Amino acid sequence: MSEPQQLQRRLGTFDATAIGLGSMLGAGVFVVFAPAAALAGNLLVLAVVVAGVVAYCNAVASAALAAKYPTSGGTYIYGRKQLGEWPGFLAGWGFVTGKTASCAAMALTFGSYVAPAIAVPVAIAAVVVLTGVNLLGITRTALLTRILLCMVLATLVFVAVAAVLGPHPATETAGAPSAGEAGVLPAAGLMFFAFAGYARIATLGEEVRNPARAIPRAILAALAAAFAIYLVLALLLQAHLGDRLAATRTPLLDAVLESGLAAGAPLVQAGAAAACLGALLALITGVGRTTLAMARERDLPGPLAKVGGSHTVPFVAELAVAAVVILLLLTTDVMTVVGFSSFGVLVYYAIANASAFTLAAHPGYAPRWLNAVGFLGCVVLAFTLPAASLLTMAVVLAAGVAGRWLVLRFRQHQPQA
Repeated sequence: MSEPQQLQRRLGTFDATAIGLGSMLGAGVFVVFAPAAALAGNLLVLAVVVAGVVAYCNAVASAALAAKYPTSGGTYIYGRKQLGEWPGFLAGWGFVTGKTASCAAMALTFGSYVAPAIAVPVAIAAVVVLTGVNLLGITRTALLTRILLCMVLATLVFVAVAAVLGPHPATETAGAPSAGEAGVLPAAGLMFFAFAGYARIATLGEEVRNPARAIPRAILAALAAAFAIYLVLALLLQAHLGDRLAATRTPLLDAVLESGLAAGAPLVQAGAAAACLGALLALITGVGRTTLAMARERDLPGPLAKVGGSHTVPFVAELAVAAVVILLLLTTDVMTVVGFSSFGVLVYYAIANASAFTLAAHPGYAPRWLNAVGFLGCVVLAFTLPAASLLTMAVVLAAGVAGRWLVLRFRQHQPQA
């Protein structure tokens, strides 16, 4: 059997960090604070800290594993190597299915910001254009990510200045402390997914130069920057909007509208659109690489493993992901479908922590006890999610397991060549 075609190592630490941070500062940063505040009340900052702790545990586990296995696929590969084929398959299947739905939701969010009356056609156009960028090679993906990330960071700085300038409400922050305590973990579950973009760095392990050094640095740098940004924004939005934070669908836009810088509202809308595009670009890239890895191991159809073109990209996987995302946009209520992806991501990271726990040697930044904390954190957050999300993803995971079992049985009964 011939060796699988390899991707080329074109990314440096800065590029990898930008891709991870671009994923974490997606559309979620523009909307997540309101539902989190509705759950946690004036303990919103605590929810951000809890989410950051769990994210850190997962990040260092991913960093340690990516340094050992610098290839495409992320936790799908780590699970296979450290725990066995079935845990690896669960991680990969949960990531590919959940994040494909997230791609559709991100594209639709972009369409809704740019042209609400024709949101779906605009979303499809965004998927087509960004897939085209990915097919031009990973360096083009990194360049566009950096441009979009600069736009988003400029927008967030503008929002922070508006919040500082006030005026500030005299009312208390949403919810009393006693009302918020029970909602801290569910709110942390929401905030956690804002931090989950560092997985995109791990899935690009085959395309990063000096991966044993660059990937851990990129993962930890991207997470540290994202955590600082989310924490500062949580503090400023609570102080600026007070009990209105939990009731708005556009907290960052409202923060500007209710300040002396209201004329800059279009900048926030442009920043939200750029964030959607940046996160969507990184999502399509990450799902394509995991699909490539699963196809290489025959857990998905073999043609998806084909790498080619002058830019050595997994073009069949990229096109397949784009086709499924467009199909979802045309045939489903994307915003309800995407709910199950949260559970899939936590399964993915639980397996990452379990895989890291079994490593023979642990780097200083990722002791074994931290892997255990990360695993337990993922399990706790997973089971605080709404029942509908749990049930939907359980069905999707079960369908994948059943499908793989049937394929393996079929192969066992095929005559050997």
